[in-house]
Amino acid sequence: MWHRATMPDPGRRALLSGRVKPGPAPIRPPWTDEARIAIACDGCAACRDACPEAIIRIGDGGYPVVDFLAGNGACTFCGDCARACPADVFGHIGLPAWSLAVSVDDGKCLPAKGIHCETCRDSCDMQAIRFPPRLGGPPVPIVSSADCSGCGACLSHCPTGALSAAYSRETMSP
Repeated sequence: MWHRATMPDPGRRALLSGRVKPGPAPIRPPWTDEARIAIACDGCAACRDACPEAIIRIGDGGYPVVDFLAGNGACTFCGDCARACPADVFGHIGLPAWSLAVSVDDGKCLPAKGIHCETCRDSCDMQAIRFPPRLGGPPVPIVSSADCSGCGACLSHCPTGALSAAYSRETMSP
């Protein structure tokens, strides 16, 4: 077992499990990041229990992760997870929750294959997903990172799982 102040090395875990490259960094609950989790999280699961959307689960090492495919599939940024935490894991709720970038996998996206679908746009309250007209086929989605809140609603509604969220390259954590 490792000390709570050190997170498991995803590269080493990947190597030991037979994967050469580790997957993307886990998405932590809003207003927190890897450093805060490593230093202050004791794994009590209060954030998970308090989440009204049921999108927080306990991941590797007993630390909370956001799973947009669970529960109601979107974060409403209500702050219940942060208020329930007895430790100093969460930052100020008034600040932006995180810096997630949503991307579209054209290999899985129905419009990219010539099939009309706008489910992701219909589920996006922020109107961050647009479908500009396209000659020769249905419009394909374009995600505006400036308008996207990172709530995850589009991910849970996509029928083919063509959307994914990860921390933006600029920040790599919230």
